[in-house]
Amino acid sequence: MLQWFCNRKDRTAPRAAAAGKQFERGLTLVELVITFTILAILSSVAARVAVIDLRREKEEILRRDLWEIRNAIDKYKDACDNGMIMNKVLSEGYPPDLETLVNGVDIRGSKTRFLRRIPADPMTGRKEWGLRSVQDDLDSDTFGGQNVFDVYSKSQGISLDGTKYSDW
Repeated sequence: MLQWFCNRKDRTAPRAAAAGKQFERGLTLVELVITFTILAILSSVAARVAVIDLRREKEEILRRDLWEIRNAIDKYKDACDNGMIMNKVLSEGYPPDLETLVNGVDIRGSKTRFLRRIPADPMTGRKEWGLRSVQDDLDSDTFGGQNVFDVYSKSQGISLDGTKYSDW
């Protein structure tokens, strides 16, 4: 009897396995649609995060470059105020242009440079910066040309915090 029970089990097992394999041949259309939908949602979220990260990185570079240029202008002004640089009458101690900060000036017989190079504006991709003179109005977009008191980005874009890049 035990022999018959074991033989019976062996005979039905392959049939059940073969019957189950008929339904496991592939994915259904519904499963494929759901999978592709989930992948599309995840990839669109990842792309959005990548765009925001790239924009945030450019904003950090813009802040750093503006700080670097403004710091160089301040050092030039301090050197003029201390009498180390002969300044022009209407310049009020500020450099005439950004190239002067890069090319340097003679201070006590040696050439002193205040900037290594003029950085490119990361928002526009060009080495063109908006310049303000002491004589210019604060809201003016035109440069008077007497001296460089301040710099700003020429980009008309809006930052992640909602302010204009040109107002930084």
